[in-house]
Amino acid sequence: MGDLGVIILAAGEGKRMKSGRPKVVHSLGGKPLLAYVLETARRLKPKKLAVVVGHGAEKVKKACGEDAITWVLQEKQLGTGHAVGCSGKIFAGFSGEVLILSGDVPLISKERLLGLLRCHREQNAVLTFVSASLAEPAGYGRVLRDGKGNLLGIVEERDASEKEKQIREINAGIYAASARFLFDALKGLSNRNQQGEYYLPDVVGIALKNGRTVGTVHAEDPREILGVNTREELAMMEKTLQERINRKWMAAGVTLKDPETTYIEEEVTIGRDTVIGPNTHLLGKTVVGERCRIDGSAYITNGRLADDVHLRFSVVLSDCRIADGAIVGPFAHLRPGTSLGRAVHIGNFVETKEATVGEGSKANHLTYLGDVTIGRESNIGAGTITCNYDGFEKYRTAIGDRVQVGSDSTLVAPVRLGDDVYVATATTVRHDIPAGALVYNERSEKVKKGWTEEKRKKMKKG
Repeated sequence: MGDLGVIILAAGEGKRMKSGRPKVVHSLGGKPLLAYVLETARRLKPKKLAVVVGHGAEKVKKACGEDAITWVLQEKQLGTGHAVGCSGKIFAGFSGEVLILSGDVPLISKERLLGLLRCHREQNAVLTFVSASLAEPAGYGRVLRDGKGNLLGIVEERDASEKEKQIREINAGIYAASARFLFDALKGLSNRNQQGEYYLPDVVGIALKNGRTVGTVHAEDPREILGVNTREELAMMEKTLQERINRKWMAAGVTLKDPETTYIEEEVTIGRDTVIGPNTHLLGKTVVGERCRIDGSAYITNGRLADDVHLRFSVVLSDCRIADGAIVGPFAHLRPGTSLGRAVHIGNFVETKEATVGEGSKANHLTYLGDVTIGRESNIGAGTITCNYDGFEKYRTAIGDRVQVGSDSTLVAPVRLGDDVYVATATTVRHDIPAGALVYNERSEKVKKGWTEEKRKKMKKG
């Protein structure tokens, strides 16, 4: 096997997306379209990898990083043939094979590309491309064949006759080529067509005209080779990708109560025997352990859940860590920097931020825990607030082990509560409290008998 090079075309503006961003940076499954093509290309371990960029080049580079990528600038978008030609200097003296991929065809697989290369070599072809049969081929170049099925060429849709537009076999824009043939043939391209561009598919005609062998590989599953040109197509691609991801996790031992409403991004991992309810979003690099239970309507971004975690209905988690056996929700919000220990309970309408909660501690109701460290086996009563911001700076609260914080208490940071402290109901704590102490605020309770009846009389007279 000779050397392999890969050229990815990512210079197009994508006008039909109606966007201020380059088409290839639009998100699919949490990653740019181009990122999928790059990852697949890298798995082939090419000797050279070039990405041709043009419109919004800097945005494309920023979205996909620059590791082990040679970026090639197509200053003027003069067609796909011109785009490939822009990488000619990169491949000067290269005598191997070149794969040409499209940055907006994210679901092409390594196996499909290996099959393309294998067919290319077996037929001793100078050029081999992927085709597919579509029920609605609009937007794609059509593959022309004679009555015996022999390849005659490719015609772009804008240049096709009405009869040619009825052809269902399309060119997917994925090629394997001999590098020497490819770059020689590109010199012979003409821009005498409807768009005034240099079409890469015209290389097929050049090869056939010179009696060279051109191979085709037919994609049985057209979804694998479809590109994204509109928002509608992006949504359809998202659905296709999600079906793949969900089937993968179900095959791995994860129960999805309603796969059609379960959204799992590409980099998420899930342990077996976990059960996931409807309307759940697992995003970013979220990790879910084994035997977890997610009741539904959860929105989790970059969360790390250990084993046996139970997320009750409608929780939001971002950049947080949850240890074994913890219970969260319903209607809880764990913000970035939250770390829950084993068997912690975070309940109804509790919000945490930069909070470390020790093993067995609980905050079950209506509480804000921001910039706080809580020890083991402590209980935070309903309505408790850690006052962490004075309008200028953020301050931390430290709560020890086995602390009992009564309902409707306010802890004004910076403040420390030692182990076994008892905070009485409706207490405002402004100073550090030593271990084992009771803290409360002096308040006299006054009762005015008959006050309600007197008030009603006054209101009636008014």
